[in-house]
This record gives sequence, C-alpha cells and structure tokens, in this order.
Amino acid sequence: MNGTSLNYVEMVTHGGPVVSGVLIILVLSSLASWTIIFRKLLHLRRAQAESLLFLETFWRSKRLDSIYTASEQMPVSPVAQVFRAGYVELSKVTQSQSAPEEGSLHDQLGGFENVERALARAANAELTTLEQSIPFLGTTAAAAPFVGLFGTVWGIMGAFRDIYAAGNANLATVARPISEALIATAVGLFAAIPALVAYNAFNSRIRVLDNEMRNFSADFLNIIKRHIFKKAA
Repeated sequence: MNGTSLNYVEMVTHGGPVVSGVLIILVLSSLASWTIIFRKLLHLRRAQAESLLFLETFWRSKRLDSIYTASEQMPVSPVAQVFRAGYVELSKVTQSQSAPEEGSLHDQLGGFENVERALARAANAELTTLEQSIPFLGTTAAAAPFVGLFGTVWGIMGAFRDIYAAGNANLATVARPISEALIATAVGLFAAIPALVAYNAFNSRIRVLDNEMRNFSADFLNIIKRHIFKKAA
C-alpha cells in the first residue's frame, strides 16, 4: 500500500465523533482503574501487614489497655479498629456496672451484647472501607469490552457507508476504516483486563481480612464472656 504504514494517532483522531467519544470514555476509565489499583494495592498490603502485627501483639499481651495503646500505631488494620471499638464499648459497660446494684448477671449479659454489636458494627464499617472503589473496577471490567464493541460497530457502519458512497471496495480502501473501528475494541480490552484481574485479586484479599475480623471478634467475645461469667460466679 505504497509503502506507507498506518498512523494510529491519525486513525484515532479521524474515527468520527462517536468513536472518539468512546475512546475518551475508555481511556478515562482505564486511567481511573489504574489509579484505584495502585492505591488499593498499597492500602490492602498495609492493612494485612498491620493486622498480622496487631494479632501478634494481642495474643502476646496480657492487658487490654496496653493492646489498645499499641493499636493506635496501626490505623489501617481493620482488625485493630474492630478491637478498638469493642474495647471502648467494654470500658463503658465496665464503668456502668461498677456499682453493686448494677452488677447482676442480666446486666452483665446485656453489656456483653452491647460489645458484640459494637464489634459487628466496626467490622461492617471496616469492610465497607476495604471495598471502597472496588465496584468501579468490576463495572469497568464488565462494561469496557461492550463499550469498545459499540465503538467498533459504529465505526464499521460508518466505514461501509463511506465505501458505498465512494463506490470503491478494494482492500486499500477497506483496511484503514476497519482498522480505525477496531481500535475501540482494543482499547476496551486494555481497560477491562487489568480491572478484572485487580477486581478478583482485591476481593480475595478482602475476604481474608473479613474472615480475620470475624474470627477475632469471636475470640474476643469468648474472652469477655469467660471473664463475665467468672465474675458472676
């Protein structure tokens, strides 16, 4: 074809307003996805590292107040934040039951339920924080190929319209407009594939952290329960 190669920049800029709009949407989605991927990757790595450190500190220490102080140095750990919420509620329950007339078994069990609810609320809040921006990756992974395909179909329709108007359908006239149209599909896949991989990987890590929060809450409640029944005995 006269020894010339395809100029992809020119192909993108001359793809028509619809195809150009599709490409802009896909490029912006890809940039947003990569920004989320890098930020979420650093956040989840730190959350996992701090959670492991907190669990080691928790099982090694014998005083809850010292664990609470240590947890202040682990602000990203979801497990540490769950403990902090439970400890604050436990402190309130302990203070409210300090009077002898308020120390009945019924009141103690009511306080135990308050701590349980505080742990559950904190775990749900931390899970929401961990999942923040993850749905965008899933949406990009699911929608980007179809958006790119729409741009390709629209571009091919325009290419055949132009070929029909010119009355010339040889390979030289068909290759360029078809290539311009197919760029939209390529960009759609480029946006979707990393988003899909990151979406699955992050969900897997979040499930691990969620299980750690639930398991820790159960262990912490068992410790509190044994302490309450011991006092009530």
